[in-house]
Amino acid sequence: MMRRDKVNYYLDIAEAVSERGTCLRRRYGAIIVKDDEIISTGYAGAPRGRKNCCDIGYCRRAALNVPRGERYELCRSVHAEANAIISASRNQMLGATLFLVGKECSDGSYTPNAECCSMCKRMVINAGITTVIARIDKDNYQVVDVASEWVDEDESMEDLT
Repeated sequence: MMRRDKVNYYLDIAEAVSERGTCLRRRYGAIIVKDDEIISTGYAGAPRGRKNCCDIGYCRRAALNVPRGERYELCRSVHAEANAIISASRNQMLGATLFLVGKECSDGSYTPNAECCSMCKRMVINAGITTVIARIDKDNYQVVDVASEWVDEDESMEDLT
């Protein structure tokens, strides 16, 4: 019997969490794990009490043809990573790993180059999460070392040099 490796086990759980997502474009799921224990989960959806895009049948960003990675202020959803971070205490997240899976609503394929947006990157950094693992396909993933790739290589400073 082939046993699923632990990274893909956690990514499979994040993928299951993504199925609760309410976005009409992409379904993202995130889980935060520390010391082999799931600390919290999150999926993309409107703030509590507000209507979700799937309920109103409309995505403002899609209607305006906003490309992926731009104009998130127009989005009704709280991102999966943010929802997972909101649901955990900082003490629990210090040194933790965030597992992230994105899937396209149009065809169910994995979101190519799935990664945290710039706002979520800042939240991950401040939460004390040290590693982000994002699914590429059912068995492959990319690993991000937060300190070296998001703190030391600060993308927000690129225009200033």
